Amino acid sequence: MTDIEVVVADIADFATHQTEAYVVAANNELWMGAGVAGALKRAAGEQVEVEATGLGPIEVGQAVMTSAGSMPPPARALIHAAAMGFTERTQIYATEETVAAASSQALELCRQNQLTSVTIPALGTGVGGLEIEAAAAAMAATLQAFVAEHPDTLERVRFAVTTEERREIFALALGLADI
Repeated sequence: MTDIEVVVADIADFATHQTEAYVVAANNELWMGAGVAGALKRAAGEQVEVEATGLGPIEVGQAVMTSAGSMPPPARALIHAAAMGFTERTQIYATEETVAAASSQALELCRQNQLTSVTIPALGTGVGGLEIEAAAAAMAATLQAFVAEHPDTLERVRFAVTTEERREIFALALGLADI
């Protein structure tokens, strides 16, 4: 059974999360500028952005995996999930569909690489422009479908969000009783 929780926390607070994988709220070019990507880049080191951009660009809705850089154990991987992106000079905003697709690919990368614990941010809700309720609904449905199909893959999933209001929205979408 997968332990699912939603916490108000900095995603780069590794001592708190203690997971093997961390999902980066990425763009399709895989640059790690500000927000979640910037926090993880600062924590993991510049080399993870070099690794990531070497794998891109990718399509919006896809995900790729890099090392965890200089993050302390048990961290082993960063999964760059592109829920939004750019084409030439135009932004591609996040949608429920791109958030669900990027989330699904991130979870599949965990399965393929035997990563049993993961910390995930609210994809698409920053620069991506998606409302938190829509992101939470898409991510919750994706996780629930994944766990139903692969019940023995993930031991622990942590959603790291920035406010108590966001925590409550995710907890409600996930059907957690501790709202």
